[in-house]
Amino acid sequence: MSVMESLFINQRELIIASSNSGKIQEFINLLKHLPLKIQAQPDNLNLNIQETGMTFAENACIKATTVAAATGYWTLADDSGLCVEALNGAPGIYSARYASTEAMCINRLLNALGNNKNRKASFRAALCVAAPDGSILAAVEGQCDGHITAVPRGQGGFGYDPIFEVAGVGLTFAEMSPDRKRSLGHRGQAFALLEPELIRLVDLDSRR
Repeated sequence: MSVMESLFINQRELIIASSNSGKIQEFINLLKHLPLKIQAQPDNLNLNIQETGMTFAENACIKATTVAAATGYWTLADDSGLCVEALNGAPGIYSARYASTEAMCINRLLNALGNNKNRKASFRAALCVAAPDGSILAAVEGQCDGHITAVPRGQGGFGYDPIFEVAGVGLTFAEMSPDRKRSLGHRGQAFALLEPELIRLVDLDSRR
């Protein structure tokens, strides 16, 4: 029996610490080939997590450890956002809370940027896997550079995807296929670093 075959027999459950359906599906697609049973965060889990960290990495770890302790399972959490150079990195860690709806977030950002010629921006993602005992099993970060468009373009994706054009590609995330977004995007870049860590963790767990 191969190592990978033995891993699939000894599958480990992994909770995705998010209530964002788009983000959950993105992670399911990224993780589907790994020896993990992927579960969304339970709907009845009302934890009211306070993202008090000052960085994406700190907030990802806060979410992962909190949900892992509440569910009793390994938990993967991310904290990600859009950092715009001309806005001193805003909205940054406040990207999801920049306004009350995704459309309002986009409008607020475009209004704040106005006619500024510096449209440089980057999407950043920090991923953290935590155990129920509070230990951090893995933590990585990924980044995708680009710029902010003058108007939204595309029908796919979520969040700020319609106004973020990936450097050297000429398409916004919202104009890309899910597979292409995964390969170029910040979560995809972070996941490429996380994947070998997950395989190592499940392999070690299966040997106990």
